[in-house]
Amino acid sequence: MTQKPIIIVGAGPAGLIAAEAAVKAGAEDVLVIDRARQTGGILNQCIHAGFGLTLFRQEMTGPEFAARVNAGAQKAGVRFMMGSTVIKVTRDKTITVLNENGVTTIEAGAIIMCTGCRERSRGAIHIPGERPAGVYTAGLAQRLVNINGVLPGKKVVILGSGDIGLIMARRMTLQGAKVLAVVEIMQEPAGLTRNIVECLDDFDIPLLLSHTVTRIDGSDRVEGVAIARVNENQRPIAKTEFTVDCDTLMLSVGLIPENELAEMAGIKLDQKTNGMLVDENLMTTVEGIFGCGNALHVHDLVDHLAVEAAEAGANAAAYVKGEEFAPCTIPVATDENFGFTVPYCVSGTKPVRFQFRVKRDYSLPALSANNGFRYRFTKLQPNQMASVVVPAENLANEEEVQLCLNV
Repeated sequence: MTQKPIIIVGAGPAGLIAAEAAVKAGAEDVLVIDRARQTGGILNQCIHAGFGLTLFRQEMTGPEFAARVNAGAQKAGVRFMMGSTVIKVTRDKTITVLNENGVTTIEAGAIIMCTGCRERSRGAIHIPGERPAGVYTAGLAQRLVNINGVLPGKKVVILGSGDIGLIMARRMTLQGAKVLAVVEIMQEPAGLTRNIVECLDDFDIPLLLSHTVTRIDGSDRVEGVAIARVNENQRPIAKTEFTVDCDTLMLSVGLIPENELAEMAGIKLDQKTNGMLVDENLMTTVEGIFGCGNALHVHDLVDHLAVEAAEAGANAAAYVKGEEFAPCTIPVATDENFGFTVPYCVSGTKPVRFQFRVKRDYSLPALSANNGFRYRFTKLQPNQMASVVVPAENLANEEEVQLCLNV
């Protein structure tokens, strides 16, 4: 019987790394499909440095990292179908693709979903006001500046302190715009500490914590925004509102895993993250379909994503070769300190790397699991994903894996 291909949906860093790993693990035929004409995904517009420090032991820009992992996939003999949109994925691992040649249906031996994530828009956060020009998501503004050479505005307020927003605060400043403030509704920044220092502190850009934008002024073009302090429930406090004159409001208010195709295939999603639920092998709730990258959960660093993607590729290769996985029948439960955790279930037959985020800052917390497992962290923060490997003996012969934080 001819082996059906492994099909990877998405040619971003997760898809490229998973593809190369699948070939190295023995897969005979790996096909990557993406609607874009160029591989690399979002990295092509991330011209700042900071990529590759862990994976390649050198500092790279986003395009350099993308070129490196693309070269690895090309050298491995991965096939590509670019400029092609996947319009349907089914439970029986059939994929329907639309491109300039028409509609094609392909049967897969295994599928790896690497569909990435999208930005939350103004509509998702319900800011009152008209619909003037000058409201951008940070990622769109990044593309306009770095790819199209267009400056979105000259007097900018950024709502949200996610990493893309912080990086764009620096980028806009370097391009001659005035970033008046970065406004964050939470009590702590959402982005990495290094980006707070390098992108805000180094350029004297104010960071307004526990504040939010309550109104956008202007009809044809943004003329200003109203900003107010918020209480512990993130509600604006009366009589704290003030107005900032600006021509641009940039939104960096979170990313959402893009999983409409996964839902179409019947894959269950995590209600906390909108990411796919996966077991210890990164297999989703539909057999033979795996998930990794930002479609699974939003990562801080592409280097962390690389470890997960390589694992997904190797496991998909094992699946199409007929290797059997131990059934993952032991559910994972967490206490109230966790925001989310991956995977959602385990087999108890091998060590498992758990990835998770916490809900607030903790100093010297200890993570405990079954049968006396304990691991102490120096610090845990919501803006940084954490991971820990739990040995098989602490997962086996249990009705449920209990992960708890002792704080």
